[in-house]
Amino acid sequence: MANSRELALLAAKILHNKKADDIVLLDVSALTIITDYFVICSGKSFLQVKALQNELESKLSEHGYTQLRKEGHNEGRWVVMDYGDVVVHIFHQDDRQFYDLERLWTGAQSIHIDM
Repeated sequence: MANSRELALLAAKILHNKKADDIVLLDVSALTIITDYFVICSGKSFLQVKALQNELESKLSEHGYTQLRKEGHNEGRWVVMDYGDVVVHIFHQDDRQFYDLERLWTGAQSIHIDM
């Protein structure tokens, strides 16, 4: 099993391959004890948000990762997927602008993602 950074990078890669928009990886480990990383991305439609969620669940499960909790999957506007040390936020693009998690976590270190 990979460490939390490797899991976050894998999640970002899976989302990138499924055409997620504006993928951001934040190291929040110095700011909270809840998790180490946030992976944040957007979909252009409710269907894309659900497709991103389904793809990520499937691929991470294939790699042996267990999802601890999932919220918002029925609405398709803001899906939160908890993998313990990594929490993934998949937003509909309108909701992402409204909630602006990157602004709320401005003290987090942004991790460059090579895709």
